[in-house]
Amino acid sequence: MSGPISFAADNLTNVSEMTATTGKQAVRIGLLGCGNVGGALVPLLNAQRESIRARTGVDVQVTMVAVRNISRDRGVDLGSIAVTNDAMAVVTDPDVDLVVEVIGGIEPARELIVAAIEAGKPVVTGNKELLANHGAELFALADAQGVDLLFEAAVAGGIPLIRPLRESLRGEPLTRVMGILNGTTNYILSKMSNEGADYGEALAEAQRLGYAERDPTADVEGYDAGAKAAIIATIAFGVKVVAGDVYHEGISNITAGDIAIARRLGYTVKLLGIAEQDPETSEVAVRVHPAMVPNDHPLASVRDSYNAVFVEGASVGSLMFYGRGAGGGPTASAVLGDVIDAAVNLCNGTHGTIGSFQRARVRAIDATSAEYLLALDVVDRPGVLHSVTGVFAEHGVSIRAAEQEGAGDEARLVFITHVALESSVQATVRKLRELDVVRRIGGLIRVIGG
Repeated sequence: MSGPISFAADNLTNVSEMTATTGKQAVRIGLLGCGNVGGALVPLLNAQRESIRARTGVDVQVTMVAVRNISRDRGVDLGSIAVTNDAMAVVTDPDVDLVVEVIGGIEPARELIVAAIEAGKPVVTGNKELLANHGAELFALADAQGVDLLFEAAVAGGIPLIRPLRESLRGEPLTRVMGILNGTTNYILSKMSNEGADYGEALAEAQRLGYAERDPTADVEGYDAGAKAAIIATIAFGVKVVAGDVYHEGISNITAGDIAIARRLGYTVKLLGIAEQDPETSEVAVRVHPAMVPNDHPLASVRDSYNAVFVEGASVGSLMFYGRGAGGGPTASAVLGDVIDAAVNLCNGTHGTIGSFQRARVRAIDATSAEYLLALDVVDRPGVLHSVTGVFAEHGVSIRAAEQEGAGDEARLVFITHVALESSVQATVRKLRELDVVRRIGGLIRVIGG
């Protein structure tokens, strides 16, 4: 079956009658996508519909859904909702007042959202990939057309983060936003930390439980978290940051040995998304990489598939947002919150604005600074420590702590540096590779929050 299915006449009549007899305003939603999130949104909205109407005076209901395959059983009762495989027909239908996009990807999502905005229809989306690449231009278009473009669900699932950054903290000079932005990698690292599992074993378990995709690259190599970090940096600092500005380093090279060293030294390894702005130069550094977090830091206790975001500001100090960062239910909850705001604004003839964005002055990863942990497998003979520490000194990298593990063929030197420039540390590593006393260089892990 192809092409849009027409609305049932009695359904539209009921909406009109409800509006005329109760004085309430009706907002009809066109839903693009009915998978994990869309399939959870429909029953959630139905369950909350009367409460929303009582509290806001607006009756919101899904009246049209676009899906790729009409015949597929989605495990959700769509009732009298019209179903079509023509997404553009939903966007342009005059009986659709507000569009919710949860299909993901850049195209055709971008084209559909542009069409909806140009038709004067508010849009709610959870599309992190699209916003991380084209967010600023879409925000500008929505402002020009006087409609909402809301996207709470694009970052951290059900955790309310975007709205506080956009509204509550709009006047706060934020300096850093960092957090655990991907539940898959946090589950894997938690399993490695708690059970001593190696990376491959933990990944397989995450896939078996449905936390990781068959192809986990976007998660484990940091691209998913990177897209979210780009959106966070844009909203937090008011500059245009795109996915290509974000440095990515994933967890696939983290070993059980790295985890064990960190634990013994009082740290927990997490994959963090970090967005920082230098208050003096206004340069922005946005990166995703594994990091050792002190065990007494709030992020260290975030386990399994949970997410958490730590916000630091000059006046407000430190705030943390914590909860389910993914999943149909939590994400649908974030979508519904945006739907209510957009529907109320639409009925009141107003909209929220994000403002304009200048291109960010991005600080390259080589120009950032941190403490670092570096483990070296070395030949166990006199003079080795002197040779190795001499390389650190040659490149201006100061050592905060050093220790030796094992002996003979099992000899290992473990160093934690003072704060050092990334480029200097990388130069140190390159030089260490040339030493005949260094058999292997283990993980180089940044230390955050020490």
